[in-house]
Amino acid sequence: MIEYIRGELADLTPALAVVEAHGVGYALNISLNTYSAIQGKTQVKLYVHEAIMTGGRDDNYTLYGFANKQERSLYRLLITVSGVGANTARMILSSLTPAELCNVIANGDEKMLKTVKGIGLRTAQRIIVDLKDKIMQSSIADELHVSSQPNTPAVNTAIKDEAVSALTMLGFSPAPSAKVVVSILTEQPDLPVEQVVKLALKMIK
Repeated sequence: MIEYIRGELADLTPALAVVEAHGVGYALNISLNTYSAIQGKTQVKLYVHEAIMTGGRDDNYTLYGFANKQERSLYRLLITVSGVGANTARMILSSLTPAELCNVIANGDEKMLKTVKGIGLRTAQRIIVDLKDKIMQSSIADELHVSSQPNTPAVNTAIKDEAVSALTMLGFSPAPSAKVVVSILTEQPDLPVEQVVKLALKMIK
């Protein structure tokens, strides 16, 4: 069982990192979060998840690399959910940071999960149902400062969704965009969507 690989970053693309350790080049599938974390570095340490597929025409041995243990733990939780395979789990972790994903699941935000390519309503609901308690009871929630907020003030959902969609199309990550939009609509519930977007653009970091 490989816990982590530390060595020279020999090659890097948004989906794959090649780490050379003791003369061996290890190809690891990565998320965009991990890509961003290790981009520009020469020496890296990636936590490993090994996937061994047997029984087909060819046995398949694949390594997945993660910049930190929390992301690996979330990946391992995601692939336990029915309908979520390795590529879907990696897509989720490429669209949301570990902290964003934990908060989305903890707060039952199925609409935010649905913004991830390939995730439909049923899969989003299944992820939340299967993983909410596991995440809240694990060390991940404490490490990433995750909290369930059932008493979040109600806002105009249509305006919120339209504003978040606009911000996502402009290149901003969905989870932090939603947080800013909700805070704006909580204070000024009657704002039209274009004003919400303009304010959000000034507030998103």
